[in-house]
Amino acid sequence: MLRSSARMFALYPLLFLGGCATHHAPSFSLFGAYFPGWMLCGIIGVFVAVTLRLLFVVSGIDAFLSLRLFTYVSLGVIAALLVWLVWFGP
Repeated sequence: MLRSSARMFALYPLLFLGGCATHHAPSFSLFGAYFPGWMLCGIIGVFVAVTLRLLFVVSGIDAFLSLRLFTYVSLGVIAALLVWLVWFGP
């Protein structure tokens, strides 16, 4: 009895592998390798956050921010989600 329940427990992760075989996972061929779409959107979000930080420092807005880390992380996440929505949205 213990062997059959252990075998069934070992087979449970196989149920979730069906989602990996769908053709709806967006990926791009960049420089001969396939990159997932979420990684590309995340990199764009980091780039936008760094660019906005540089613009805020130059313009003097950075001095008025109280929670700088939270602000720049939020701006990066918003940019990444907007890129995802525009690129892969309905």
